[in-house]
Amino acid sequence: MTERNLTMLTDFYEFTMANGYFEKGIGNRRAYFDMFFRRVPDGGGYAIMAGVEQLIEYFNNLHFSEEDIAYLRSRKCFSESFLNYLRDFEFECDVWAVPEGTPVFPGEPLVTVAGPMIQAQFVETMILLTINHQTLIATKANRITRAAEGRTVLEFGSRRAQGYDGAILGARAAYIGGCQGTACVLSDRDYKIPAGGTMAHSWVQMFDSEYEAFKAYADIYPDNCVFLVDTYNVLKSGVPNAIRVAKELEAEKGIRARGIRLDSGDIAYLSIEARKMLDAAGFEDMQIMASNSLDEYLVRDLLVQGARVDSFGIGERLITSKSEPVFGGVYKLAAVEDENGKIIPKIKVSENVEKITTPHFKQVYRLFDNKTGKALGDVLTVHDEQIDASLPYVLFHPVYTWKQRIVTDYTVRPLRVQLFKHGKCVYNSPDVEDIRKYCIREVDTLWDQIKRFENPQTYFVDLSKKLWSCKNELLEACRI
Repeated sequence: MTERNLTMLTDFYEFTMANGYFEKGIGNRRAYFDMFFRRVPDGGGYAIMAGVEQLIEYFNNLHFSEEDIAYLRSRKCFSESFLNYLRDFEFECDVWAVPEGTPVFPGEPLVTVAGPMIQAQFVETMILLTINHQTLIATKANRITRAAEGRTVLEFGSRRAQGYDGAILGARAAYIGGCQGTACVLSDRDYKIPAGGTMAHSWVQMFDSEYEAFKAYADIYPDNCVFLVDTYNVLKSGVPNAIRVAKELEAEKGIRARGIRLDSGDIAYLSIEARKMLDAAGFEDMQIMASNSLDEYLVRDLLVQGARVDSFGIGERLITSKSEPVFGGVYKLAAVEDENGKIIPKIKVSENVEKITTPHFKQVYRLFDNKTGKALGDVLTVHDEQIDASLPYVLFHPVYTWKQRIVTDYTVRPLRVQLFKHGKCVYNSPDVEDIRKYCIREVDTLWDQIKRFENPQTYFVDLSKKLWSCKNELLEACRI
C-alpha cells in the first residue's frame, strides 16, 4: 500500500489552479486550508476520526514521475516552467490533524494544511478522499457496536465494498470504530486486524448430507467449529446436526464446539429456539452468531425482541455505510499570509448559513469536567490563543449567542497533533490496536445524550470571542 504513488489521484482543477498560481507569481504564498464537515451521517451526535495513517503515507510519497509530466504536457494547457516546477516538487507544508479514533463534531478543522498555495491547494482531493471514507466507516461501525451492547461485532463486507481499498481500508476503519475483527485477510496481513471465518453454504452443499459437512469441518478444524445451520432447515436439521457433531467432537477429542451461525430467516425467533435446543443438549457455552444485512437499527430491534445472539457479522450496511454512504467533508481556504508574514483571515460567504466558513488559522481545544471526566464542549480559537483552566470559561453558541454556559473545574486539551513540519513527518502513527482502544476511551467521555441514535443532544462546538469577532467583522465587510 505504501509503495503506490497516488500523486496524480486528484481533480484536474487542482492542476489548472496550480498552473495559474505559478504563472501569476503567487504559488509560493503561504496559505492555510481546513478540512471539516458540516453534519454527522445518519443524524448522529458525533463522528469518529480515521484515515490519518494513510494521509501520512500519501504526503510522504508525493512526487511527479516523468510519465506524469509527459501526460500533463500532452494536455497542452500547462507551461513548461510549471512542469519543471512539478519535476522538482518537494512537499514543504505543515500539517495538523485530529488523532484517529477521536470523536469529532461538525465545523471543527479535522486537518489543517499550511504552506505554499500550490501545494496546500493540490492535496485537497486526497485529504477529502482519505478522511471522508475512513471516518464514514469508523462512525458507522461505532453506531453498530454500541447497538450490540457489548456483544462481538465482526466486519463481513469485503465482497460488497466499493472497490479494493473500500474493503481493505474499510475493515481498518471499522476496527477503529469498535468492530472486533474482519473477514478480510489482506486487512489482517497489512494492518493486524484479526481475520476469521468458518464455512459458507457451498461447503454444506458439497457433501451428501448436512451432518457429513459439519463432521468433516470438525475433523479438520476442531478448535474453530462454528456451524452454518440455515442451508436447509435451521430447527429441524441445522441445529440438531450441529449438536450431534458437537457431542461427537467432545467425546472423541475432548473439545467443545464454539457455536452456530444464522444467516437468514427470523433471527430473533430462530435464535431463541436454537438457544433452547443447545442448552437442553448441554451446550450452554456454544454461542449463536447472526449475519444477513444487519445494521444498528436491526441489531437493536433484535435485542429488544429478546434475540439470543452473542455476536454479529455485519456486511454491506457497514462497509458501504448504506444508510448514508457519503461523509460530507470539505476543504476550504481559511487564511493567507502577506509579504510580511502577517496572517490574513479569509471567509467564504453563502446564502446557506451552514456553508459560511470560519476564518483564520485556528486551534481546537476540548474541555473536560474534572468531576465526571466527561467532555463539556470544544472551542475553536485563533491559533495563538490559550484557555486558562484556572479561570471560569464561557461557552456560547456561535450563532445563537445568548445560549451560554459558564464552566468551572475543568481540564483543557488541544485536540490536534502536528503531522508534518516543513514537509517532514514529525508524528508516529499508533498501531491500529492502540487507536481502537483510544477510541473506546474517548467515546466514553461523551454523555449518553450525545450518543443517542435519534435526536441526539447537540454538542458544544464554540468559537472564542476573538475568533467570533474576526468572523463577524468579515461578514460585516461582505455586506458593504
